[in-house]
Amino acid sequence: MTQKRRLCLLACAMVCLAAAHLHDHSRSSQFNLAYIGPGAGFAFLGSFLSIVISVLAGLVSIFLWPFRMAWLLLRRKRGFGKARVKKVIFLGLDGLDPELTERLMDEGQLPFLSRLRAQGTYSRLRTTFPPLSPVAWSTFATGVNPARHNIFDFLNRDLRTYAPELSSARVRPPSRVLHIGRFRIPLSRPSVEMRRKSEPFWNILGKNSIGSAIIRVPITFPPEPFKGRLLSAMCTPDLRGTQGTFSRFSTRGENGCQLTTSGDGFDGVLSGPNDESIEDGGPMGIPFHLSRAADGGFTLAVQNQRFSLRSGEYTPWVRLRFRPSLPASVWGIARFLLTSVTPDVSLYVTPIEIDPENPALPISHPSYYAVYLAKLIGSFATLGMAEDTWALNEGAIDENAFLDQARLIQREREAMFFNALDHTRHGVVACVFDTTDRVQHMFYSHLQGGSYAHVIPDLYRDMDRLVGETLKHVDEHTAFFVLSDHGFCAFRRGVNLNSWLMLNGYLALLSGREESGEYFDGIDWSRTRAYTFGLGGLYLNLRGREARGIVEPGEAESLRLELITKLAGLRDTDSGEIAITNVYDASDIYRGPYIGAAPDLIAGYAKGYRASWDAAVGKVTSEVFTDNRKAWSGDHCVDPVHVPGVLFCNQELDTTDPGIEDMAPTTLDLFGIPRPAWMEGASLVRLA
Repeated sequence: MTQKRRLCLLACAMVCLAAAHLHDHSRSSQFNLAYIGPGAGFAFLGSFLSIVISVLAGLVSIFLWPFRMAWLLLRRKRGFGKARVKKVIFLGLDGLDPELTERLMDEGQLPFLSRLRAQGTYSRLRTTFPPLSPVAWSTFATGVNPARHNIFDFLNRDLRTYAPELSSARVRPPSRVLHIGRFRIPLSRPSVEMRRKSEPFWNILGKNSIGSAIIRVPITFPPEPFKGRLLSAMCTPDLRGTQGTFSRFSTRGENGCQLTTSGDGFDGVLSGPNDESIEDGGPMGIPFHLSRAADGGFTLAVQNQRFSLRSGEYTPWVRLRFRPSLPASVWGIARFLLTSVTPDVSLYVTPIEIDPENPALPISHPSYYAVYLAKLIGSFATLGMAEDTWALNEGAIDENAFLDQARLIQREREAMFFNALDHTRHGVVACVFDTTDRVQHMFYSHLQGGSYAHVIPDLYRDMDRLVGETLKHVDEHTAFFVLSDHGFCAFRRGVNLNSWLMLNGYLALLSGREESGEYFDGIDWSRTRAYTFGLGGLYLNLRGREARGIVEPGEAESLRLELITKLAGLRDTDSGEIAITNVYDASDIYRGPYIGAAPDLIAGYAKGYRASWDAAVGKVTSEVFTDNRKAWSGDHCVDPVHVPGVLFCNQELDTTDPGIEDMAPTTLDLFGIPRPAWMEGASLVRLA
């Protein structure tokens, strides 16, 4: 077949495919761009269908507008008929620690939080098992324990292969693809699956004609349709399909990112997503050039754009257009930071994030909400964990650069939050700020002294400022909550329970191996009874559940009890300190239909300890206890009793034993909506 004929057939196939999808446009506009590496065919279809659908939807909306407004006003009146308030505001400050908060309040450094404590309510807030952000915020949204919402950690394991997979979302490529030569034409949509189960409270409110604005609340990717607006958060991938892959370019050629001498400066190529429109399509690249500037810095030239680069200063978000082999475009954004000019030139590039102005994946509901925000405030971070903690861990950026990045992201978040508050007279506004979590992870050790000792206290004072700004939007008809999902403590020593299991005869390596690779490479499953990965869970290698399980179901209970007895109170062999305070049996702490996906045991680490970096990725080493030498020096993956969150409210609440699962039923109660029978939390609203 000639090349000309192939191209003609390719064009015909694309036209037919577009026509075949027009009848189902209601969902395609949101879900036609899923990827593990974005599919170029879907990018083309997304652009084509967006134009057609926008025109048709605009015409229909103009015609129906008077009728819709009358109907919405009638339903709103009914929805708020039994409400105690007109508006509820949730200001989530991820990881805000009660001990530090209480100390700073007592010292008079947090005046607005102190006002809430004095005039309304303050309490420590019970967190989840384990106290991880995806678990806790899922419980916040749904009012149920993890065995009912199916989020137990950042990662799950594939029971067939023992390989890790993201716990909150699953992306599958299209099931049907037309092959024409090297070209790949998708004949079905890929799928983006939300793996969190149960129903968030904002969905229930929407069914009762009460709208919500949900901004960057974790575990909201992909966004689910409901009455309101939502911008996805934690676990939203970058454009490469990862949870955040930065680039570090250098004239030394670090990590394969070489800057080569060219004329008055240097050339580099930014690696993007794979070209999925052709067989074995590798990463698409975008060349850029650095030319020396008179002020000692450089000028960045990329895709007909020019930006000044000065050492230690981030560029604005740079829009990047990747062009697959098919006639389509995939858009991303990144910031560039010149980190060194002598003796070597080094350049840090943030992960290439989904462009909110032209998203290659669904990141908001309605789909135009992200575009609206980008037009309003400019481009903004879309990656689930946008603050690049790993770049600081790996030395690609320094502490000041990390703090600058965190401030830029916080500034974007504030603009979104206050825009939502300005436009919400009735309903819910919920926004989570994760700056508190990320900065404490990376600067906790500095609390002991040194040039960065002020960073975390300054951050808490700045969060108090944010509370004060939010209070300007609070009146007598508003319930205002400030809360965190967990607290914080030091992470000084890592515990590799895989190594302990091996040394104590519960896990075995293949013959000739002394250590395993990541994700259980080198494990002898025929002789392994228990294993761990992730940040808190232990699993039995159960026959009939795991593909190569050997533990008989009748032996499981005795093995669980044996491990609990041996691990609870486990002492650090070097320091003599207790490293694990409690080990929890899943059947004692979880109730629900998804308990089969839970770890069999949850390790409750003591303050100062956590699963080691090797244990988290399923690796077996020769040492059980190791020093944590990374910049990531604070954590909360410990026994939940050590790291409760905080709860403030401008109203008096029942604070007998508040838990984060109580937030959803409390919200429903404030709007006069009965709590569903499946919702486990209780309302904290005091009876009049």
